[in-house]
Amino acid sequence: METPRVAFQGERGAFSEDAVLRFFGDVDFLSCRSLRDVFELVAAGDADFGVVPVENSQAGSINETYDLLLKHDLNIYGEIAIEVNHCLLAPLGETLDSIKTVYSHPQALAQCAEFLQKLDLEIMPTYDTAGSAKLIQEKALVHCAAVASKRVSEIYLMQILAEDIQTIPGNYTKFFAISKKKAGYAGQNKTSLVFATQNAPGALHDCLGAFATRGINLTKLESRPSKDKPWEYVFYVDLEGHVEDDVCVQALQYLREKTSFLKILGSYPKGVV
Repeated sequence: METPRVAFQGERGAFSEDAVLRFFGDVDFLSCRSLRDVFELVAAGDADFGVVPVENSQAGSINETYDLLLKHDLNIYGEIAIEVNHCLLAPLGETLDSIKTVYSHPQALAQCAEFLQKLDLEIMPTYDTAGSAKLIQEKALVHCAAVASKRVSEIYLMQILAEDIQTIPGNYTKFFAISKKKAGYAGQNKTSLVFATQNAPGALHDCLGAFATRGINLTKLESRPSKDKPWEYVFYVDLEGHVEDDVCVQALQYLREKTSFLKILGSYPKGVV
């Protein structure tokens, strides 16, 4: 069996790479600069799978991921949630008192805002947590630190100035595995979809009734601006069940009659933390 090629956003040591390891084990890692690159590699067939962050328990949804799920004709193949423990990393010789600037991904910076505000540092958002450490090392930046994982300190030979600096303990990020393939039927399944309502009073209520009247539990409901028309929205839904379940077949048939747009993003095994 061929080793799967799995794309992720970030440099070696990124939390997305940790998610790849947890979900797939030993694979061919394809490091990408952006989430868009991950989706495009999978869509083009240059990667068998992609692993992308979709939601953080503290900072909320990663909106770009949801927009790309809508844009690309790919399937959510699975989900995994990993605990995210952030560290403040710096080159050897630096101290907490010597640090003036901190680099990291905006989500990581937001998750550690309380700690960083106390240090009164200049905040420099970058494309990746691990990439921030790599940037500091390659450019030999002084009085600078990165917010990244403990594993990153080993990869880029940096010291840990502080551990577990996230504001809220129990900080988790959920990732989706995406693919051209569809996941198999599992013991416990989830389905993700996106729809737009018709322009009529009570339209959203009617759409959600497709699930409520059939006892289908929704685990997520979130709106995002439509890319087609100003002030119109699409709704992302996660529900418990599989599109092949009789009750889901009935609900989706009713939903198609009540929506102006409906896309099934995937049915996949329910993940565990």
